[in-house]
Amino acid sequence: MKKEKVKILGIESSCDETAVSIVEVSSSDKGKILSNIVFSQIDQHSPFGGVVPEIASRSHVESLSPLIDQALNDATLKIQDIDGVAATSGPGLIGGLIVGLTTAKGIAVGLDIPLIGVNHLEGHALTPILTNDIYPPYILLLVSGGHTQLIMVKDIGQYIQIGTTIDDAAGEAFDKAAKFLDIGYPGGPALEKIAKKGNNKKYKFPRPLQNSNDCNFSFSGLKTSLIREAKNIEPIDEKTISDLAASYQQAIIDCIKIKSEKAINKMLAQNNTSEIKYFVASGGVASNKAIRDNLTLLAQKHKMRFIAPPMKFCTDNAAMIAWVGGLRLLRGQSDELDTPARARWPLEEMKIHEVLNG
Repeated sequence: MKKEKVKILGIESSCDETAVSIVEVSSSDKGKILSNIVFSQIDQHSPFGGVVPEIASRSHVESLSPLIDQALNDATLKIQDIDGVAATSGPGLIGGLIVGLTTAKGIAVGLDIPLIGVNHLEGHALTPILTNDIYPPYILLLVSGGHTQLIMVKDIGQYIQIGTTIDDAAGEAFDKAAKFLDIGYPGGPALEKIAKKGNNKKYKFPRPLQNSNDCNFSFSGLKTSLIREAKNIEPIDEKTISDLAASYQQAIIDCIKIKSEKAINKMLAQNNTSEIKYFVASGGVASNKAIRDNLTLLAQKHKMRFIAPPMKFCTDNAAMIAWVGGLRLLRGQSDELDTPARARWPLEEMKIHEVLNG
């Protein structure tokens, strides 16, 4: 007999957060988060100004088992109450992925329950259905440390890539700038904080690809221009750093707005406009308030609602992994025990259709 509800244990270990969550997913595509724990490794990586893969993997090994116990305890469940186990199997740092996926495989074997290997990007893409009670179709800006993509979410499991970054992701552009300016780690929140004190019109940074007809992003040249500008005015004081950060952040925001608007226009031209009610941002960079404010205005301009998950569900978490695992399990989908960890796992490989640019 097909179950109406399943309880899924989710594991996320693709980068520098070890996360475990238990989500109850119903056949009506509704979810209830029973527990959600994130152990951040920020203190371990801060001295290096970025994530060190070996340190991340070791930390996942040390913290994962106690976090699973804590998640079960928070949900007042026993491990035998779990109907399936989901783990991020890509994309991400291969060492961390192997730790989480291997742990999930062990649980699946021990309990004789299904294993679901989840694409991290699909986790971000479907989070708003869980947290904001919306349903596709919607246009998604997936913006994080490793990815910047515009995706048409037509339905659960049906995605159209509208645009992607051709070099650095927006989060990477934030992090590298923060490291160069020596303003703290993690770089995105540090730069956002200092940018509030600066003049965002002080320095004229480029908006790469702004005049191209496609919806692709490029942030590498923008980062280079910041470094060049900073070196030209050395030594730089606190006020100058604030102005550089504010101007640089505004350039990133403008790039995101320009391409997001092109994506909206492209999708509205191809679809019944009454169907697409939401413009959604998900991923770690979507927690940036200035970006949210700008995208809210953009969505309103096109008579759409801007939606972003709560801050704690924008950054990496295991609730989104358990959630996707439950959705897939209720659709009769699960994975074999030899399913691999993948450092690269583009959404295109999940049978996503490309939109031809132009």
